[in-house]
Amino acid sequence: MAEITAAAVMALRDKTGLPMMECKKALQACGGNTDEAVDWLRKQGVKTQAMRADRETSTGRLAVYTDLAKGVGAMIEMKCESAPVAGSPDFKDFVNDIAKTLALGPGAKTPDDLLAQKSLAHPDRTLGELKDDLFNRMREVFELSRICRIDAPCGGYAHHDGSKAALVEVAGNTTGATAAEVAKDVAMHAVAMAPQALSKEDLDPEVVAKEREILSDAARKEGKPENIIAKMIEGRLRNFFSQCVLLEQPFVKDDKQTVGQLATAAGLQVKRLENWRIGG
Repeated sequence: MAEITAAAVMALRDKTGLPMMECKKALQACGGNTDEAVDWLRKQGVKTQAMRADRETSTGRLAVYTDLAKGVGAMIEMKCESAPVAGSPDFKDFVNDIAKTLALGPGAKTPDDLLAQKSLAHPDRTLGELKDDLFNRMREVFELSRICRIDAPCGGYAHHDGSKAALVEVAGNTTGATAAEVAKDVAMHAVAMAPQALSKEDLDPEVVAKEREILSDAARKEGKPENIIAKMIEGRLRNFFSQCVLLEQPFVKDDKQTVGQLATAAGLQVKRLENWRIGG
C-alpha cells in the first residue's frame, strides 16, 4: 500500500472540504491517487444521499437572475434541511450559480435536466456534481424543487434571506438603466406586498363576485338606497383591488402612485408575475 502522507491528505481536504479522516480513507482506497480519491469520495457521498433521501427539506433558498438587455430571467428554489445551511455562503453561491445557468444556458424543462448541465461558474463540472460535492461537505439533503425561466425582458428580486423572490416580465421601453431599475422595483414590491394577481382581470371572478356581495350587503345594512349602492360598490371595489392586485397597489417606495403608474411612467408594461415563497 502506498504511503499516505499528511500533505496529501491535507491537499485532498483543501480540494473537497471533507474531514481529514475521510480524505485519508479515500487515498488509502485509491492507492494515493488524488483524482481517483475525489471520485471515490463523490460516489460514497451519493450512496449516503440515497440513504437519507427521505429526510424533510423544510427550508432552503430562492435565487433570481435577470438580464434585461439579453431578454431573459430565471428563478429557482433549492430546498435543504436547516436554516444555517440555507444561509451559508457556499449554499448561496450554489443557488445563484443554478439560477444564472438556467437563465444564460440552453434552458431546462425539469430540475433534473438542469442539474445535468455544466455550471457557468465551474464549466468543468455539472450542477449535479456540484450538488453532490456540497452534500459531502454539509451532510444535508438538497432538493432542486422548482425552476422557472422567462425568455423575455425581466426584472427580479430576492429577499435577503432567500425565503421570498419574484420575477416580473416587462415589455415596452426596456433599454437603459431606468427600465432595469423600475423592473427590479416592481419585483421588489411584489415580494414585499404579496399581491394575489397581476391585474384586475387576473383575479378569480368568484373572489370578485363574493367581495361585491359582501360590500353590497354592508351598504344595505348602512341604510343606503338601492339606486346608489351600485356606484358605491364600484368605489369600494377600487380599495379592494388596491390591496390585492399588483398594478393597483400603491408603490411601496412612493404610495402617491400605483405600481401600474410607476411602470407606465417608465414606458413599461408588466406582462407576467412569478411570486414565490419557500415551500409555497
